[in-house]
Amino acid sequence: MKRRPVCLVCLILMFCIWLMDLAGFARISGNPLPESVQLYIEKHPEAVICGEVQQYQATEYSLSAYLKHVCLIVGSEQIPIKNLRVFLKSNKEFPIGTTVKISGKLEEIPEPRNPGEFDSRQFYACQKIYYFMKNGAVLAWSSKYSRYGQFMQNLKSKIMQTLDIAAKEDAGIFEAMLLGEKDNLEDEVKIRYQMAGIIHILAISGLHISVLGIGFFDLLKRAGFGNVSAGMVVLSVLLQYGILTGESVSAMRAVGMFLVAVGARIAGRTYDLLTALAVSAVLLLLDAPANLYNSGFWLSFGAVAGLGVVAPVLAGCIRVENRLAASVMKTLVSSIAVQMTTFPIMLRIYGEISLAGFFLNLLVLPTVSVVLVSGIAAVAVGMASVSAAVYVVLPGRVLLFLYEKLCELAAGIPFCTWIAGSPKLWQCAGYYVLLFLGVEILGMSRGTVTWNGATGKRAGNHAFMQEEKNHGEGKGWLRKYQLLSGISGIMLILGLGILIYHPSGNLQITCLDIGQGDCISIQLPQGQNFLIDGGSSNKKNIAHYQILPFLKNRGIGVIDAILISHTDNDHISGVLELFDYMRTHLTSVRVKNLILPEWTQPDDAYQQLVDKAQAAGVNVQKGRKGEQIALGKASLRFLSPDRGTAGTDANEDGMVVELTYGGFEGLFTGDIGTETEKKLLPELEDVDFLKVGHHGSRYSTCQEFLDVVRPELAVVSCSATNTYGHPSGETIERLEDSGAKIWYTMKEGAVTAETDGKEVWVDTFVHP
Repeated sequence: MKRRPVCLVCLILMFCIWLMDLAGFARISGNPLPESVQLYIEKHPEAVICGEVQQYQATEYSLSAYLKHVCLIVGSEQIPIKNLRVFLKSNKEFPIGTTVKISGKLEEIPEPRNPGEFDSRQFYACQKIYYFMKNGAVLAWSSKYSRYGQFMQNLKSKIMQTLDIAAKEDAGIFEAMLLGEKDNLEDEVKIRYQMAGIIHILAISGLHISVLGIGFFDLLKRAGFGNVSAGMVVLSVLLQYGILTGESVSAMRAVGMFLVAVGARIAGRTYDLLTALAVSAVLLLLDAPANLYNSGFWLSFGAVAGLGVVAPVLAGCIRVENRLAASVMKTLVSSIAVQMTTFPIMLRIYGEISLAGFFLNLLVLPTVSVVLVSGIAAVAVGMASVSAAVYVVLPGRVLLFLYEKLCELAAGIPFCTWIAGSPKLWQCAGYYVLLFLGVEILGMSRGTVTWNGATGKRAGNHAFMQEEKNHGEGKGWLRKYQLLSGISGIMLILGLGILIYHPSGNLQITCLDIGQGDCISIQLPQGQNFLIDGGSSNKKNIAHYQILPFLKNRGIGVIDAILISHTDNDHISGVLELFDYMRTHLTSVRVKNLILPEWTQPDDAYQQLVDKAQAAGVNVQKGRKGEQIALGKASLRFLSPDRGTAGTDANEDGMVVELTYGGFEGLFTGDIGTETEKKLLPELEDVDFLKVGHHGSRYSTCQEFLDVVRPELAVVSCSATNTYGHPSGETIERLEDSGAKIWYTMKEGAVTAETDGKEVWVDTFVHP
């Protein structure tokens, strides 16, 4: 770092920003608005605001507008609240730059409620948006607007229209790659690309922007432009492109790095990739400190660091004379280097890593430039003739078709994706320390000293190797090389071990917050995993947004069994979705068994569940009263229903399960009511954990039942807003009188109870 003082200063600045957040001096990871403003909005959500229209986005239900320079109007006072996303009542669009006055209801952007769930609050914080406004009604607007802003909006719309016609069903992919616009990108495409390890191509490529920028700069130089004039022209073009893409991290990172490259040329200095990377990172953080916790920010910079730091060292370990083989090897080395530096970040985001990605990227990385160029050319040609653009974009579409088939092929391979779980920050830090120490040691053994980021060529004098040879110590040099290479390999293995280490010798029960419904995960120390129910009546796609992200976050790739208490939608909707994902190879999570209650009169939902399970290759079984699943120190025992005694009430005839682990006992009662609770009394005793029946309904958890089970802790799973009045005040009062400590998913998010068989600890994902 002595040779990179600017880089060192930037790293220190980044560290200081992080320390300021930890110390509470800067609200980087939360809402930075003054507490007085936040309290006012909380007490007066119905508000009037004014702001400048930045862009529009169509949603499933309404048109939404992004506003900047927003002020909350309180009497004659205007209080700045940064930027805002408004969901409008009408579909009328005003020109970009128009100042509008809107009334509506302000809501703080919801935080994630479960482990692994997407953090919308942090995502919007990077755009300086901390509130949504619902039911927005435009009260007034200015006649002035930004002609430049409207021109850029019209240009973007024209580009998207051209791609929609020319690229047809592939338009969403081209729009994501060229404009950073993912609204038209199907979820299935994103999932398949993620599982195949090539999802990075669906983001704007800062690397390609940098290469094109440098190429354009050199072209202008040859045309007679000076360093300053050529740099200003190219920088202006890149800035316009950055604005067109919504100022995406990748695009603005490329702009920042290009700025350093031009500055180096003007000053007559050598361009250093790491310095440019650090300067670009600091510029982005100074503009939006929330990027410090933005996964896209770290992925973008991590990938470039892999190419600039790790790739040249790995390349130095290989000598290939054949030009074709050398080209293939360069691609392989680049792919491995990027995978090594982004591995912890991918695990933090997704909890899984594609094993197939190492091989697929050998085909994708060399050809993705063709896709980009064909898309750009199609847009350019399409401005004059859309029919001609159809043919221009064909090479890119052919390659996208190939990528799709490769993704489908990879998805059909068992364990193509490794679900390793989401590591802690200290684990990521440990991995990176060992990785870069190992790379440094490996570089010493090969004499690699520098990497020219502008040309992509490795430079080195192999001083260590030459010194050993000059002293005639061939064998000594070989031994040192082998020793240093071995140490480097050991450090990498240790780093991987730290990253995937999951220290848990206890049983964990997690009640997910999936709104008005139930979904309970049971993780045993021996590695077995179970789910009890998985459905919601007020949330859609909970398998995609809550259940699967949770499983991946916890490193659960195989579920030994899903137990279904009964087949009401609020207990099975997510399970049905999960089976569909399995059948179509859209997830690497596998379910071995589905255990249903022993019913004599299965309904349509029951049959649908069985059909989907069998189509997904899941073994269907029935849980009978008195049966027990032995799991080492733990066991699951079915207490209800009785075989052949099922009536017409699905809730009362639901499955009741008792879990024991050492001296710990847990009881899961589904939606049973007072009638079944009283029938079970002779078989019940004190329990440590109670999953409160029927979401806290007044007709469940009766006094006689509580007098027998006397739970130490109880969890109520329901939505904060529901039409059933759950949880009932009477039920909560009975639980409190029984001495139970009560936890609510609607308040605390996912609730996890952990036990060693003696003591029980409770942790909540949300801390009110």
